Amino acid sequence: MSIFRFLPAAATRRSFRRLGLAALAWCTLAPNAQAQSLAAETEPLRGASTHLTLPAATTPTLAPPFPEGLPATVADIADDGPRVPTIDLTIPPDDLWQRIRNGFGMPDLETPSVTSHQAWYLNRPELLRNTFTRASKYLFHIVEELEKRGMPTELALLPFVESSFNPQAQSPARALGMWQFIPSTGKNYDLNQNWWMDERRDIIASTNAALEYLQNIYEMNGDWHLALASYNWGEGAVARAMAKNAAKGLPTDYLSIKMPDETRYYVPKLQAIKNIIANPQIFNFRLDPIPNRPYFATVGMDRNVDVSIAANLAEIPLKDFIALNPAYSRPVIPGHNDNPLVIPAEKLAIFMANLEHYENTSKPLSNWYTHQLKPKEKIDSVAKRFGISGAKLRRLNGITKRTKVVPGMTLLVPGPNALQSEAVADALPKTAEYPDKRSKNARLSAASKGKAAAKGKVASKSSGKSASKRSNARKSSVKAQKKAPVRKVATKTTAKTAAKTPAKKAPASK
Repeated sequence: MSIFRFLPAAATRRSFRRLGLAALAWCTLAPNAQAQSLAAETEPLRGASTHLTLPAATTPTLAPPFPEGLPATVADIADDGPRVPTIDLTIPPDDLWQRIRNGFGMPDLETPSVTSHQAWYLNRPELLRNTFTRASKYLFHIVEELEKRGMPTELALLPFVESSFNPQAQSPARALGMWQFIPSTGKNYDLNQNWWMDERRDIIASTNAALEYLQNIYEMNGDWHLALASYNWGEGAVARAMAKNAAKGLPTDYLSIKMPDETRYYVPKLQAIKNIIANPQIFNFRLDPIPNRPYFATVGMDRNVDVSIAANLAEIPLKDFIALNPAYSRPVIPGHNDNPLVIPAEKLAIFMANLEHYENTSKPLSNWYTHQLKPKEKIDSVAKRFGISGAKLRRLNGITKRTKVVPGMTLLVPGPNALQSEAVADALPKTAEYPDKRSKNARLSAASKGKAAAKGKVASKSSGKSASKRSNARKSSVKAQKKAPVRKVATKTTAKTAAKTPAKKAPASK
């Protein structure tokens, strides 16, 4: 029964606030004291004070008639309803996706661009699944590294936007690898780029460099959206855009600064992927689980090993070995601990057992030779000496029409027991050589300057030896520059033992 039934007509005409106070008093009184209490407490409510004081004698224990069978205390109440599921974050989840969700820490971006990119991805479910399948090889390692640094796990999804988790991806802007480093930024973060390898493609090295870079640009302004814009557009460009807005008294957040469309859509793409990962059931998308355990292991080698032999020792297809070791551009991997072999974790025991057995046979782990091109020596003549065609030797060494062949250049020559030499060379990733992007007039101008310089050299030849000396000095400088990378690799790999040379020296003749 409602308490308002017992209120006098005068009380019903008072304000709601006063009525509420009276109602409170009624809830605490036993029925036999209600009428007496109402008369005693109505008058004080008309005064300035609204504090309601009830004598102890008029506040008996609340004792309404309970239906039979109800428990006397809360502790006696049985919880017969469904329990609310709880997640213990101290226990690692079995599914890596759940581990990634647990580590989300970036503020969400809610814009029409996010919605449109979300729809675009969901309309291409096969593209999503193929990319997530490719990502399954690398995600555990990326998440581990993010958690070590205390960084949000949304960043583990960034290679989806950058390269679709393809370590061999190359862009027209010369960005390379899963994290798409351009040459200069790669060098700034100690990613080696030489004849033997390009660490921008290396799974471990490039991930470490990318996370270090992201940490650095985040610390510039403490905003992850601006840090991501800097990763795509460059920290200098973002800083200038922010400064322009600040000078005009405008906001300097990600949504407010002016930027190219590619950067404008960059964070929404990542947010769209995050939304799909966070709630696949809402979008009716089947997200296959990824085991929350290491996919690959590393093995340090102190000797050179052929790519084909390493794949055979691990008992995996060549393409799978290259997918985990995409940094190497040559069919022989230099032996040093800075760049360990990466093999599937489930194949580690098999690899070690096969390696021990192989070493007991006294067979070499590498069957390739190196040959340094001499002055005036042609590739075809070198190929003929080793019994292969010039075209094959060029293909094995990744030499194209754009490659400048100079004295001192190192060539890899397959020995008689080199396995699958052509197949390996064709399968290995190469850093693309980009054509001259200058305009036709600029190229012609440069060519005419070169001809004029050549004529000047001829004219000054009879005037003395100074021009000849300068020319020879320039040639020596060019020659030294060409040789420097090769010497650097050789020095690095032969510092401790001759067994660490990139490959065996080619014999004088076969």
